[in-house]
Amino acid sequence: MDKDLESVQEARDLVEAAYQASQAFRAASQEQVDAIVAAMAAVAEAHAERLGRLAVEETGYGKPEDKTLKNLFAARRVHEAIRPLRTVGVIAEDAAAGVVEFATPVGVVAAVLPVTNPTSTAIYKVLIAVKAGNAIVVSPHPAALRCICETVRLLRRAALQAGAPEGLIGCFTRPSLVGTQEMMRHRRTGVILATGGTGIVRAAYSSGKPAYGVGPGNVPAFIDRSADVAAAVGHVLAGKSFDWGTICSSEQAIVAEEALRAPVTEELRRQGAHFLNEQEAAQLGATLIVPATFTVNPKCVGQSPQRLGELAGFPVPSGARALVAELRGMGKEFPLSAEKLSPVLALFFVPDREAAFTLCSNLLHFGGLGHTCVIHATDDAVIREYGRRMPAFRVVVNSPAPHGSIGETTNLFPAMTLGCGAVGGNITSDNIGPRHLFNIKRLAYSRREAAAAVATAAGAAATRASRPSESIAQPSRRSEPVSQLAQTAAVPSQAFTTSAPVSAGSVSDLVDRFLRGKQPITAAEAAGQPSRLSETASQPSRLPDSIPQPAGPEASRPPASQPPAPPQPAAFVCEADVRLAIKDGRKILIGPKTIVTPAARDLGNEHKAFAD
Repeated sequence: MDKDLESVQEARDLVEAAYQASQAFRAASQEQVDAIVAAMAAVAEAHAERLGRLAVEETGYGKPEDKTLKNLFAARRVHEAIRPLRTVGVIAEDAAAGVVEFATPVGVVAAVLPVTNPTSTAIYKVLIAVKAGNAIVVSPHPAALRCICETVRLLRRAALQAGAPEGLIGCFTRPSLVGTQEMMRHRRTGVILATGGTGIVRAAYSSGKPAYGVGPGNVPAFIDRSADVAAAVGHVLAGKSFDWGTICSSEQAIVAEEALRAPVTEELRRQGAHFLNEQEAAQLGATLIVPATFTVNPKCVGQSPQRLGELAGFPVPSGARALVAELRGMGKEFPLSAEKLSPVLALFFVPDREAAFTLCSNLLHFGGLGHTCVIHATDDAVIREYGRRMPAFRVVVNSPAPHGSIGETTNLFPAMTLGCGAVGGNITSDNIGPRHLFNIKRLAYSRREAAAAVATAAGAAATRASRPSESIAQPSRRSEPVSQLAQTAAVPSQAFTTSAPVSAGSVSDLVDRFLRGKQPITAAEAAGQPSRLSETASQPSRLPDSIPQPAGPEASRPPASQPPAPPQPAAFVCEADVRLAIKDGRKILIGPKTIVTPAARDLGNEHKAFAD
């Protein structure tokens, strides 16, 4: 069978089995769910070192010892954070307000895994999905298939032994792009957890399913004049060299004032950084970043400084922890100013603090919007101002960036999937956890009578109408915005100046009218008098006498003079819609209210598939 067809069939089988398991799993108590999660965390911890070694052997990325630490982070730190959470049945109750909250699992979580952090991300995603009461299907990166499958196998076995239903945890053995797309679009899939390159994240958002994706992290590390420079440089190098820079939130650039040039460069050299000359920086930039696509060369991801030097054509001392290139600017003319996923740091010295803030913000705009930034300082006013101004949702203070952003050295929620918010094209700016993987049902007890509420509102309206100085027709300074809203909604302001009482029935009728057709409300209707619509609602509809009514077969034909209805813009357009339109040789009509996914917009603009 064709490999893609096999992958598609596997996706269907895995998702259907996961759905059936998720329905059975809904009967589990909180104690049963927690026991299953604890069993999986324990087996992940026991095999953390072996899985770390397996990941490096298969992918060639990073360090075995750091892969082990990431596995332990997922098995211990994540588990410690999620263990006390209520995720089954009643999770909160406010007796005074009369509101009870129930957790409702999303059902099937479709998890796309990366090649850079394969085993730790598998542990993390399986734990949070099952903790939230869901089933999960894992789609491994093909270059990390063996280590991810082994990780999921261990977790599945532990879950089954602890009482989980068969099929609750599934994993592709024949992953492919089309198979992953089938998993994401499957009617049984509840939500997508996508970690990986831009292409797979766009595919998740174009699937028509709710999705949590991530974005790139071009992380600037600002060393302020109030910082302990030795400690700051130590933290930056610890973060940059951790697993050879494979975590998206690792530092990509150091930014400091010119006055700190001597102490910063001295500490970098003393603590193991190797400085590149201009020629070496150019060679590395051309090797590390693919010019045609301006993306990281896969051969360079997670490689040691010595291996990077070998690939670029220059020697690097054996003890070097990171490569540092001082740059004169940022942007595509300076490839090393982008995200590098390797132990390479750009270095910038600027005249003052304001220039440093501006450069850090620009670096984030260049390729890390919404992700992470770092500041090393002791002046809390500066720290808070930096945090306020940076377009990043994780502002790490006095810590290695990767360790701080994932919640290892800070009290951020421990996670391996970090949302970048709206500016980064994501639905959330949170560190993703179990609470993102269930919905909340609310039981709301009555606390007031509806008739009393309407009567109170009607009485207030009548009182306002009897005071011309407070009416919308004669607005006071405070009522000007309301007057503008009334005009925008095409509601005559005079309609609200009557002193006639408003009945509860007429208020209900006006609200229904507005919601159904957003028809203008007349003064008579606002005063409680019946509208022409309400007068004729009980009468049989008929055509006006002046228009002849044809009989027989002609009755089904519209009048010859009736113009055809104009085409309406599409409400939502995804990538699949665009591909179908291109295949059919037609254009998609879009308007100002049309929702177009990023992938659909890119494809449609490329093929000129839109009409407006």
